[in-house]
Amino acid sequence: MIAIVDYGMGNLQSVANAVEALGAAYMVTQRPKDVQEADGIVLPGVGAFGEGMENLRKLGLVDVLRSEVVEKGKPYLGICLGLQFLAERGYEEGEHEGLGWVRGEVRLIEPRDPAAKVPHMGWNGIDIRRESHIFRGLQKNPVFYFVHSYSFVPDSTEEEVVTAVVHHGMEIVASIQKRNIFATQFHPEKSQSAGLLVLKNFVNFCENPTW
Repeated sequence: MIAIVDYGMGNLQSVANAVEALGAAYMVTQRPKDVQEADGIVLPGVGAFGEGMENLRKLGLVDVLRSEVVEKGKPYLGICLGLQFLAERGYEEGEHEGLGWVRGEVRLIEPRDPAAKVPHMGWNGIDIRRESHIFRGLQKNPVFYFVHSYSFVPDSTEEEVVTAVVHHGMEIVASIQKRNIFATQFHPEKSQSAGLLVLKNFVNFCENPTW
């Protein structure tokens, strides 16, 4: 059973449809109890960092997520905001505290190439830097859909968590993995066959967690 966390932000139906297409059992939920009982957790999201974190706190999900993912090692897949929340802090409309599971910050994308517009929106190939379970079976230089204005910048002590980058006038973190914690800046649920394979690999990992 996959718990897709609903904290009032993000296109949950697209994620649910993609997981359902894979034949996996899932529930869209706001309840901490459901998160505790699930075999894996998907945390999607589009919107402002601070508002999203506040919603997680109001729903009582921050502590249960830490307990299940960090302490117990339950598989976690963060999508877009679900990646950014892993940072210690974010600087969208002020400074806001993140989950702090991965050392780093979330900052505005500032491309060195003026032709690269912000928000970064559309299809881009990613450069896979490190093997990750969720990338198994992908073709070389797979293409995914992005839509974001802020990106995760890891601390120098956490650079090994970066599994892929994307180039948009600068190098941007496209995905990370830290043991049982997976996260993508791109939207696998909107990325056709490549995205479905990423989700399938995560579902398989939930059934047989090895890293």
